[in-house]
Amino acid sequence: MICGVPAERFSIAQVTPFPWESGHEVNGQIARTAELLAARGHGVTIVAPSLSEELVRRSRTRIRSGDGAAAPGAVELLAVGEGIPAPISARRRATLPIDVARTVEELLGGTAFDFCHVHEPFAPSVASVALRHSGALNVGTFHAPTERVVATQVARKLTDLVFGRLDARLASFGATAELMRRHFPAEYAVVSPGAEAVAPRPAGDRVVVGFVDEEERGALRTFLRGLRALDPAIGWEVVVMSERGPSSSTALRADLRERVRFLEPGTPEATLLAEADVLVAASDGAAPAPGLVLRAIAAGVVPLATSLPVYAEVTGEGDHGLLFGARDAVTLGAQLARLIADPALREGLRAAAAPVRAHLAFTRLTDELEGVYAALAARRHDPAGKPAVARRLAGRARIDVDLHMHTDHSMDCATPVEVLLATARDQGLGAIAVTDHNEISGALEAQAMAREYGVKVIVGEEVKTKAQGEVIGLFVTEKIPRGMTLQETVAEIKRQGGIVYVPHPFDRMHSVPDYEHLLAIIGDVDAIEVYNPRVAIGSFNEEAQRFAAKYRVVAGAGSDSHVAPGLGSVRVRMPDFDGPEEFLEALRVAEIHTKPSSLLYVQALKFLETKATPPAARKARRDRRVRRATRKA
Repeated sequence: MICGVPAERFSIAQVTPFPWESGHEVNGQIARTAELLAARGHGVTIVAPSLSEELVRRSRTRIRSGDGAAAPGAVELLAVGEGIPAPISARRRATLPIDVARTVEELLGGTAFDFCHVHEPFAPSVASVALRHSGALNVGTFHAPTERVVATQVARKLTDLVFGRLDARLASFGATAELMRRHFPAEYAVVSPGAEAVAPRPAGDRVVVGFVDEEERGALRTFLRGLRALDPAIGWEVVVMSERGPSSSTALRADLRERVRFLEPGTPEATLLAEADVLVAASDGAAPAPGLVLRAIAAGVVPLATSLPVYAEVTGEGDHGLLFGARDAVTLGAQLARLIADPALREGLRAAAAPVRAHLAFTRLTDELEGVYAALAARRHDPAGKPAVARRLAGRARIDVDLHMHTDHSMDCATPVEVLLATARDQGLGAIAVTDHNEISGALEAQAMAREYGVKVIVGEEVKTKAQGEVIGLFVTEKIPRGMTLQETVAEIKRQGGIVYVPHPFDRMHSVPDYEHLLAIIGDVDAIEVYNPRVAIGSFNEEAQRFAAKYRVVAGAGSDSHVAPGLGSVRVRMPDFDGPEEFLEALRVAEIHTKPSSLLYVQALKFLETKATPPAARKARRDRRVRRATRKA
């Protein structure tokens, strides 16, 4: 991972699903890193639900004014919806804001962020809505979701699609990364949380055992039962921080109750950590709190935790903390007795955690986040292009161009080359790109006849890769075989001096590269088709537009016509050009014009011309159309 301060200053939206006033540890991480990122010159806008109606009202007024981004070096908080307080038993779950989707869409649609960093973007939440509407580079951090949360996402396919918009996936723990890979396969980089260092308290007469009730109800019950194993003659006391108060203390023997002290609800966690020598985390896996254990380590407190994978990870597999089985109150009590009776054991575990404490610095976390942002930003294309070539185009007449079409040299098209050229001329197109499927013979034939029809022809090929969808090569000179990998196909286009053009990139009804395959070649992509009238669902085109904009890739468009009447249904108005270099610079300043068309009509024509007509009749029809086109020429 790249670390250090990048030269570029970014506008960053940090999005949390948890009400800002809730005191959730994710919000604490966001608040501290936002402060440090702003100190380095970045502008950080925190986007969150809120329990304050006044804050929501002010924030929405600001969003409607289009003033959503924080200034460089500043942190701003925008409340995009009213958080509904969750019941205590569900305190760790995201609450669903009211009317949040429209506000988040308005914010992200009207503000040019470089990054949208979403935290725990499980639906329904502010973070998942932000990921759906973001036009920025998207970073997602998965902190400590449980198996239950991940496995019970209702609309699984929709979640896959939404997570597919992430340009970088981060996990706070290795166990979290493994959990996410099982359910949503992808690469997850582990970026550990930060925790404030606290000086260990001086040794006292009694060993203080702390418990913070951030876990499920059974954890406190297991902990209190484990206390039965402790010898009252040894000097120890217990401090519990719980919103439920001392109601569970009835699980103790009467002679031990005076050893257990419950802090007042709302007491800061730091108060307990400043007192404790040992912290017990007794989750059975339903709601673990690994961040709490890390904060305990940062405070010099020795953790005693259940042997869940995430707790084993943060305790170094027992190197700087002790473990016990989930719900095993007997072993918990025995391990706790060892820690209370053996100060050398406590000191040894505390000393072994010294490297961990150094790693928990928020400056380290901020360095790593900056590295993620810088690495993603470096993948964006240079919008300046080639100024010298652009100057050559100044003053050139503009022509209308269609960058994606087929002839009867494609297996799914019956349009003869002559008919295509005649239709392009009649439609007023100055240039066309002939992009037959896995074939360039039709494009070469069209190029040879172009002068007599007065239409410039770009030789292209729409190539089917092995398993990563289709990619178009423009200005190619040789046929590219189908079935190579996406990277191999792109390399062959480049070898021929061609332009790599990605058609209908997010149309799930076409053969398309998935998001990660597209990211793998983004540096070699010259242009992306952001509008294709044959795409059945408009949001697919919108997603292509967002992708091209955030990576600053030149945008193109084409009719993808398989029948002559579909030609020119979208036009790219651009300066006249000569060769691939001028073409790409002309496309950089192009305007895309669309007109209403009936997808059902052109698809029906395609079916009639290719599937529903016998071969002999297709040949007779082709000959008639060619004769008419030739006479017009």
